[in-house]
Amino acid sequence: MRTEGESRDDHVVVSDRLIFAYYVTGHGFGHATRVTEVVRHLILAGHVVHVVTGAPDFVFTTEIQSPRLILRKVLLDCGAVQADALTVDRLASLEKYSETAVAPRDSILETEVQWLHSIKADLVVSDVVPVACRAAADAGIRSVCVTNFSWDFIYAEYVMAAGYHHRSIVWQIAEDYSHCEFLIRLPGYCPMPAFRDVIDVPLVVRRLHKPRKEVRKELGIAEDVKLVILNFGGQPAGWKLKEESLPSGWLCLVCGSLEDQVLPPNFIKLAKDVYTPDLIAASDCMLGKIGYGTVSEALAYKLPFVFVRRDYFNEEPFLRNMLEYFQGGVEMIRRDLLTGQWRPYLERAVTLKPCYEGGCNGGEVAARILQDTAIGKNYASDKLSGARRLRDAIVLGYQLQRVPGRDISIPEWYANAESEFGLRTGTQNAETNQSSVFENSYIQDFDILHGDLLGLSDTMSFLKSLAELNTLSDSGKNAEKRQMRERMAAANLFNWQEDIIVARAPGRLDVVGGIADYSGSLVLQMPIREACHVAVQMIHPSKQRLWKHAQARRQGSTPVLQIVSYGSELSNRGPTFDMDISDFMDGEEPMAYEKAKVYFAQDPSQKWAAYVAGTILVLMKELGVRFENSISMLVSSAVPEGKGVSSSASVEVASMSAIAAAHGIDISPRDLALLCQKVENHVVGAPCGVMDQMTSACGEANKLLAMVCQPAEVLGLVDIPSHIKFWGIDSGLRHSVGGADYGSVRIGAFMGREIIKSTASAKLCKFLSIANGTHTDELEEDSLEPLEAEKSLDYLCNLSPHRYEALYAKILPQSMLGDTFLEKYTDHNDPVTIIDRKRNYGVKAAAKHPIYENFRVKAFKALLTSAASDDQLTALGELMYQCHYSYSACGLGSDGTDKLVQLVQETEHSKPSKSGDGTLYGAKITGGGSGGTISVVGRNCLRSSQQIFQIQQRYKAATGYLPVVFEGSSPGAGKFGHLRIRRRLSHKQ
Repeated sequence: MRTEGESRDDHVVVSDRLIFAYYVTGHGFGHATRVTEVVRHLILAGHVVHVVTGAPDFVFTTEIQSPRLILRKVLLDCGAVQADALTVDRLASLEKYSETAVAPRDSILETEVQWLHSIKADLVVSDVVPVACRAAADAGIRSVCVTNFSWDFIYAEYVMAAGYHHRSIVWQIAEDYSHCEFLIRLPGYCPMPAFRDVIDVPLVVRRLHKPRKEVRKELGIAEDVKLVILNFGGQPAGWKLKEESLPSGWLCLVCGSLEDQVLPPNFIKLAKDVYTPDLIAASDCMLGKIGYGTVSEALAYKLPFVFVRRDYFNEEPFLRNMLEYFQGGVEMIRRDLLTGQWRPYLERAVTLKPCYEGGCNGGEVAARILQDTAIGKNYASDKLSGARRLRDAIVLGYQLQRVPGRDISIPEWYANAESEFGLRTGTQNAETNQSSVFENSYIQDFDILHGDLLGLSDTMSFLKSLAELNTLSDSGKNAEKRQMRERMAAANLFNWQEDIIVARAPGRLDVVGGIADYSGSLVLQMPIREACHVAVQMIHPSKQRLWKHAQARRQGSTPVLQIVSYGSELSNRGPTFDMDISDFMDGEEPMAYEKAKVYFAQDPSQKWAAYVAGTILVLMKELGVRFENSISMLVSSAVPEGKGVSSSASVEVASMSAIAAAHGIDISPRDLALLCQKVENHVVGAPCGVMDQMTSACGEANKLLAMVCQPAEVLGLVDIPSHIKFWGIDSGLRHSVGGADYGSVRIGAFMGREIIKSTASAKLCKFLSIANGTHTDELEEDSLEPLEAEKSLDYLCNLSPHRYEALYAKILPQSMLGDTFLEKYTDHNDPVTIIDRKRNYGVKAAAKHPIYENFRVKAFKALLTSAASDDQLTALGELMYQCHYSYSACGLGSDGTDKLVQLVQETEHSKPSKSGDGTLYGAKITGGGSGGTISVVGRNCLRSSQQIFQIQQRYKAATGYLPVVFEGSSPGAGKFGHLRIRRRLSHKQ
């Protein structure tokens, strides 16, 4: 090995020697270790490899001692910035990438092109540095990527949290990758649509240097001693290893940095440059975080892997699914890792029998492909152009959440895992015309002691899934089958001899009103047929079935909360959550909301539990309820996440409905919705209005809930005329009310309100001053009463559009720095958002939107009750279009939703629609905006449904994504009530 700048070795003569430039990303050692294996085979073939890396030399030189390996220490990307071994700082990652690769981009490209020419590179290989592909193209050299993920996919999730002003980073990365000739794709891959073509290879795994027995002998560890290797690449902050963490007689090998800590006697510190594959193969299981290196080596050496999830790293779910597919993984909750509750996980791990039998020679295969490419072989098929794949990448939205079969880049094993979980994917509709055969299937399993199914097929499906859990837990054969972990956890959740409460709450389609809810607007919302079901069992702690890790942690007979949430694999979150119910108490009183928010946020993979468990805390704080019994909960939602149809509200409402019924608390639907809003605002920390929860709780099938959000005055239900129909069409771009854009627009609206109030107060003072003088002409300009109201304006929507235009439109700034606003106005008086002094907020558009939206919704409601006519439908559609473009003016639009609205407009104005009766009349983005779903209004006829289908297909043709269509309605939680069921004793217990 030599470093860049040393003289070249001219003694080794290879007739067909090639020169490779191999770029390695700066994220961790995993990329460098797998690159080492590919490079080793290239050098064995007689070639020269220049490795561009920031990794330490020993990562490469431990395996390769050759003068034809040349290391060049340059870092051209930064990967994900980690606060510690388990936590990614999303905003810091984007800012660091900008600093490393965006700001100096021109000089990087110039330098790399010159360098590639200077070494006379035959091929550029990247794992997976974006700018390397562009530099190769500028230098006129072919390039190939070798990876299981790409940074556009990883960073896209960060953009959602950090703000869409960072989107250009993701687009630039995708554009850079599109210059790559093809991708050598490693197992456990993510969707990577920016690449034109792919070649799949086996696992790339480093070879073993020593056999298991020799390694153990050198360590002085007998064959019969259980050995776990701790492999985190750096340890979580504040972590102390404890002797009692390990089962009796076990030893632990510790990789990584723990220099300041004195290890317990059953822990063995390893050297920093130790060759870990030998130690992994010599161990009985591994405890660590998921990455390509750890997973591939665990599978190759058939080593059970106890893993802890990392925050915000989108590579993980795909590798985790691969690991579990081959029966090699056990998930440990982060809390148990940090508190030393390892024993039940390690004991479970050594009972596994990992079954990976695939190839492990990916390094050799990849090297051969690279060699052939460098000498001119053409592997790319050009079946998909770079521009097409790039377009797919951008519009697809880079979302983790997906529906089975809708992404051609999903590995077979991943799709299989999803299809196994078909019971919760939401394919069942809330139709009422099901056959009696299906209805009898649940009657045979449960006695329904209270409540009515209302003929809802999705509820029947849920009861059927509950019945199958009992079979799953009793059947050893079934338990041996490859099952989703959440199903297995659910199978051990309930005591089947006790009653179970079932509640149901639908999602909602925001027909009109949207984000104006927090400004006091009238809103019209429709409960959709997709719903969340929650099963709850309150039971004495002595009768509760506990998971093993919960048993190990339990003190005495403390009541425990256990939750299983179906669908975890579709959104990269933990499938289970458990806690002592006493943890909600802070002395004699329930903990403060702020403390609860911190409690649930400490492990992002389990933050979802705040939506469910948070309902318990709100009941304790707001109604004084105390829970003496244990609580077991199963959450199964067919309301897809991130699509702007209130998945979170449906979970909150169904959870609180079930818990209240189980505890014997009678709460009106309206009050329940207000309590659920507190869950989302104060426990979850998302600044939403109340319309979502109110629709889920108070809505009725085929009717629009009319509500004035001041704070939650339900005006009643508006019948949807029989000739009118509403649809929702999902754009594929993930939406979150917790995202930066929604919150900043809300802050801008509240800033605008304070400026208007201040202006009205000043005008009023001037009015009174004039009234005491002789300027009678000026007295006629304003009247006292409106200014009095506007001086103390509670809601922007109480200001009429004409008053806004007359007095305030010209004085509102387009935008304002947070610090400037706070200096002048002190506070924006919104209890659920905080102004960032350094951030610039849009004010005028954010304040104007709810003022006009309230007027539009009132007109919309009046039109629904007017005489049926084409003019009626045209006017309804026009109001929706106006709302859509007002969202965009606020900065809450998205490419995907704009495209869908454009397709609706093209359909409306097409010749067939003009020549006869029109069918589709208008559309708008919904909810919090920035992606998600659009709502469409049209004539209730077959032709309209056909046109919706055509829009679906046209959107797929333009973007590569087939949107979900929401069609139909179902009753809210209040109308459904609850079921009390008990397993029939004739069945196995």
